[in-house]
Amino acid sequence: MDQSSAIDAFSALAHDTRLEIFRLLVRRGPEGTPAMEVGRLLGLKPSTLSGHLATLKRAGLVSAERQHREVFYAPRFDAVNGLVRFLLDDCCGGDESACAGLVLPRL
Repeated sequence: MDQSSAIDAFSALAHDTRLEIFRLLVRRGPEGTPAMEVGRLLGLKPSTLSGHLATLKRAGLVSAERQHREVFYAPRFDAVNGLVRFLLDDCCGGDESACAGLVLPRL
């Protein structure tokens, strides 16, 4: 992940509702959750939810897949791993023993 993509991802998550949506999607897993279910679980109006999901999708943090009449949203764990890797890539100057307590995602 490059710096520009990381900034986009952090910007998307730097909103309480979008962070709540993203965390819900992570808890629900990679199979995805219908948008209307996300709205119902979080008490969000469809128009508000749509804007937040679009922001998360543009930042590459979620994917959207239409299944019949519903759109399922799922977290993109590869993007999350890329974001964590971006933050920790130079951890401890490359001394892995100094970073032993951190769980670093594999590329």
